Amino acid sequence: MSITKKLGLLKLATLATVLAPATALASEGAASGDSSKGLIALGAGIAIGLGAFGGTTGQSKAASAALEGISRNPGAADKIQTPMILGLALIESLVLLSFVVAFQLVAKI
Repeated sequence: MSITKKLGLLKLATLATVLAPATALASEGAASGDSSKGLIALGAGIAIGLGAFGGTTGQSKAASAALEGISRNPGAADKIQTPMILGLALIESLVLLSFVVAFQLVAKI
């Protein structure tokens, strides 16, 4: 499989990851006939999708850089691992914040 096809599949998977929560949450608001409820649900779904996508991207880059640093200098593994774990925890807190924002949006419905 060529790199172009792999990138196309990656784009499709990313789009599905972002839009799948939006359609699941928007269906409840759209059934009632009130468009503002549907838009709030759509916004909540997009918040969850983008928050999760951004968090996983940041965590993968942080882990990649840390592992590359450890592979170049195995003696510095202790000095690299602790800040990396702290950074991953802070990135994950932003993802959890996006979930909180999305659930608060859904609570307005």
